[in-house]
Amino acid sequence: MDIFVPDMYTQSIYTINYKKLKKRGIKCLLFDLNNTLASYSTDYPDKALEELMFELGKDFKIVIVSNSNKNRIRPFKEKLNLDSAYKSHKPFGKKLKKIMSIYNLKDTEIALIGDTILMDIWGGNRLNFTTILVNGISEDEPFYMGIIRNMEKRIIKSLNKKGILYKGKYYE
Repeated sequence: MDIFVPDMYTQSIYTINYKKLKKRGIKCLLFDLNNTLASYSTDYPDKALEELMFELGKDFKIVIVSNSNKNRIRPFKEKLNLDSAYKSHKPFGKKLKKIMSIYNLKDTEIALIGDTILMDIWGGNRLNFTTILVNGISEDEPFYMGIIRNMEKRIIKSLNKKGILYKGKYYE
């Protein structure tokens, strides 16, 4: 079950201690798009997200990694002026490994930030990245996400029983 445990758990991308990540040697931040950076119904980044990405870009390489298609990611990639990997097939690591290779990064220099245990956290943990779980922005998600969320509830319940992870109890 450790493969599903994030290294950090925070409320949102705005509450992450990025200074602490930099001190830990993190050079690259991989952000999930849907329900992490923006809700599924949002087509463009808002001003707060633009400002955060601009500030973080001073200290980190930032890449949007999403299982979504190119058309979904494009407005965020262009408006935020970030690199991206669409159809990333998280939790599988092929595209994530490619990012490591392209930017000549070690696994210990990358943090993956997302709202799903079964895709983002599992995917990052499989590659020994620092993983950060955030709460989803919205409960309005596509049907297939309901299936994933039900599976995640079981995982969280099991981790809760072991005293490892509690929904809403944040740590860094």
